[in-house]
Amino acid sequence: MNGVELRNVTKAYAGLTVMENINLQIADGDFLVLLGPSGCGKSTLLNMIAGLEPTTGGSIHINGRDVTGLEPDERDIAMVFQSYALYPTMSVRRNIGFGLKMRGMAKGEIEKRVAEVGELLQITPLLDRKPSQLSGGQQQRVAIGRALVREPSVFLFDEPLSNLDAKLRADMRIELKRLHERLGRTIVYVTHDQIEAMTLATKVVVLDKGSIQQVDTPENVYRRPANRFVASFVGAPTMNFIDGKLTHDGDDIVFDSGSGCLPLINVPAEIRDLIGRPMTLGARPEHMVFDDAGISSRVLLAEPTGPDQYVRLAVAGSELTARSGPEQIFKSGSDARILVDGARMTLFDPQSGQALLGS
Repeated sequence: MNGVELRNVTKAYAGLTVMENINLQIADGDFLVLLGPSGCGKSTLLNMIAGLEPTTGGSIHINGRDVTGLEPDERDIAMVFQSYALYPTMSVRRNIGFGLKMRGMAKGEIEKRVAEVGELLQITPLLDRKPSQLSGGQQQRVAIGRALVREPSVFLFDEPLSNLDAKLRADMRIELKRLHERLGRTIVYVTHDQIEAMTLATKVVVLDKGSIQQVDTPENVYRRPANRFVASFVGAPTMNFIDGKLTHDGDDIVFDSGSGCLPLINVPAEIRDLIGRPMTLGARPEHMVFDDAGISSRVLLAEPTGPDQYVRLAVAGSELTARSGPEQIFKSGSDARILVDGARMTLFDPQSGQALLGS
């Protein structure tokens, strides 16, 4: 297959296995993001694909070719690092074309490719400047240009935007998205920033402690998390979690936490098979609904964010966060009534953390 495939890849350091039997297929043209907390193994996985770190077991295939034992320059990949790693004494033009020169490419072809990349990244006016004369965002474009000019089949990005300020990160996310749509090349991208993952990826791999937790589209990772770790890691503010069980309240189904019963609306039919079973209810702030039919709760704090506000509530023995529009006024200590949209909640097994029912 075209793209990248990892087959039973294992990594160990000094006899300690940190990643075991990783199987992953990255389709040709995918923008795949490796997402997870620090130390979860995402950069290690990227470095093994690049050939910068050897695998302890298993194999790596790029466009159907086993590259497990090949050097990085033999794998038809190009990598962009967190640090720009530009040559300070060279112009932008020479920085971008240096790799091609070292490969013995003709001068005319190098100039042609550098000009094309400069136009694509909108840095043509900068080609004769030195890196010290560029902003952080411009330097990152040059680093990306140095990868693009090689025309590899796979691009590898290791947290390339982490050194930029918030405004530049947002701008560069847009540029990377457009770049992928234009080129249609396979991209494997490492980040711990869920905003980058959700906005850039066609597919997200969520990692924790060297293990793949979920591989899916950004929408499904957010709306249908495979387990409690994914649900808690993806989303800000994080998902609300309440332990308890489903039970009947007359003709209605509610969630009994032991300290109160949360009313549910839009309850899916399949939920009835789970009534009475111990579980954890997961509901994101936007799944909490302010309604007079809800359970009484006490407002602890309201955090306006502009278009929304997040309201911290004491309800049914737990502290939960609900999202509201800016038009409502919430004062600390006041009463608010809340219920849960059952059609969008997720239910988890309290022992394994695996999803029982997803939205």
